[in-house]
Amino acid sequence: MNTRTEILTILQEEAAEVIQVASKIHRFGHSPDNMKKLAEELGDLQCMINLCIEHQLVDETKIQLYAKDKLSIVTGK
Repeated sequence: MNTRTEILTILQEEAAEVIQVASKIHRFGHSPDNMKKLAEELGDLQCMINLCIEHQLVDETKIQLYAKDKLSIVTGK
């Protein structure tokens, strides 16, 4: 498996783990353990996003632009 394929595969796995933890928090609440797990999984996902940028799978400037757009939609600002 080449590096780019591996990065995308792990990115998928980490995104799924964030979804799983978010679902658990919805079901069982914001316990310290659940919030710690969310932080861990978000850290893993951020690592993979950083690797996507480093390996030029995505443009960091575009990510920041889309993130700003999403923030505007979510917060209304």
